Amino acid sequence: MAQDMTLLWGSGSPPCWRVMIALEEKKLQGYSSKLLSFEKMEHKSQEVLDINPRGQLPSFKHGNIVVNESYAACFYLESQFKSQGTKLIPDGTEEQALMHQRMFEGLTFYDKISATVFYDYYVPEGERLELSAERYPKLGEYYALMKERPSVKASWPPHWLENPKGQDTLKDM
Repeated sequence: MAQDMTLLWGSGSPPCWRVMIALEEKKLQGYSSKLLSFEKMEHKSQEVLDINPRGQLPSFKHGNIVVNESYAACFYLESQFKSQGTKLIPDGTEEQALMHQRMFEGLTFYDKISATVFYDYYVPEGERLELSAERYPKLGEYYALMKERPSVKASWPPHWLENPKGQDTLKDM
């Protein structure tokens, strides 16, 4: 089943991570997984361009079906493997509406996370503000809860594992 799936991905990319977590939640281990380097511009390689003309990651393929957008890949996985693993989309209309709302709120949140991740890079040291879980307790609780999920642990970005400081990149957001 997962043996005819291929995921081309980049470490630390939230869209790539999203698909990896969905694959884990649906218990679809054993797919072909290829880590590509953004720094080496491997996402613009012919291998990627052959299945994703935009040259973006993730690039996901299941048999002859190609899905190059992370949310679409997650919906596809739920649709194709509905009875397997964790249910990703609730049945109720109200719950689905809330899920869709949270999904699109996530896009705005992603922009905020990106600004925070690169905060130290763009803001001079003397001008930086304190960011902490104490200041945002609900986000701190959510981070602590999510990082303990087996799917998140199994798909944790490799470059964060190699750099202990990187493992806590999201802890203070």
